[in-house]
Amino acid sequence: MPDTTGASYAAAGVDIEAGDRAVELMKEWVKKTRRPEVLGGLGGFAGLFDASALKNYERPLLASATDGVGTKVDIARQLGVYDTIGHDLVAMVMDDIVVCGAEPLFMTDYICVGKVHPERVAAIVKGIAEGCVLAGCALVGGETAEHPGLLGADDFDVAGAGTGVVEADRLLGADRIRTSDAVIAMASSGLHSNGYSLVRHVLLNEGGLALDAHLDGLGRTLGEELLEPTKIYSLDCLALMRTAEVHAFSHVTGGGLAANLARVIPDGLHAVVDRSTWTPGAIFDLVGRTGRVERLELEKTLNMGVGMIAIVPEESTDVALTALADRGVDAWVAGEITDRGEHSTGAELVGDYAA
Repeated sequence: MPDTTGASYAAAGVDIEAGDRAVELMKEWVKKTRRPEVLGGLGGFAGLFDASALKNYERPLLASATDGVGTKVDIARQLGVYDTIGHDLVAMVMDDIVVCGAEPLFMTDYICVGKVHPERVAAIVKGIAEGCVLAGCALVGGETAEHPGLLGADDFDVAGAGTGVVEADRLLGADRIRTSDAVIAMASSGLHSNGYSLVRHVLLNEGGLALDAHLDGLGRTLGEELLEPTKIYSLDCLALMRTAEVHAFSHVTGGGLAANLARVIPDGLHAVVDRSTWTPGAIFDLVGRTGRVERLELEKTLNMGVGMIAIVPEESTDVALTALADRGVDAWVAGEITDRGEHSTGAELVGDYAA
């Protein structure tokens, strides 16, 4: 007898029941991100945020950003560790938002998988929720999509979008920066979430290093180093703004320190950053040595140990450094803003890194 069973979504590779199970598992973590302005719970078609809270602003400006974490997800997949990659996602989105001085309000996520493993999806959302708590924002919703045939059963990717708010007259940026302002660097927690295509190619493919290898200088396995979550600076930056005068922030992501810093420098001014003020972590040296990567190539790909920059008036330097130290942020004066003429703008790194 011929098989008369009709086609089904499950036969095509999509497991609706597994998706429902994943939603149930993630609900407890999403609840931990709740802010008073959030209405309803997880499971609706849209997340609701009570905008009446913005009535306290004279002229509220909404700031939005979206991002992912790139090929770092492949490290998580290989190690079978899924509850930290969400920190990276929140950092990539919300630390972009705080750069303009905005307070993070809420975030949504998108998780794409080859096959829904409910516990894995819930672990990813757990990490996102924990990251939202660290950024001070709510996780108001998201989507989990199963793409059999396009992704392998263990493959996944994550992306997110966020919204924040800033008072118009407190908006930070290039127009506030002045000659002699101090450039304050905040230490990164490692590679963060950029440059992993280069890192994976150099260390794992060409270098043949194993993720479970213990390497000199790292103090842990290579996999643990590569999966170290991106530091989330949002609340540190907001606290700094309440304590000291801040003219601008720069989030050091893809493109490296100089390129990202240049994005907030006005025409006619120049940011000079002195490499001798810090020593990049061992992972940066490992990538450079293993792949014989030139310093300039490293610097335009990786953060080299600096994850966020604050530009403050020279007279606010001590107050700013004290405020960051009180919050446990490793920070230092790394450079200054100079006048290079109307046709010179941007940022540069000078000198050599401290040994």
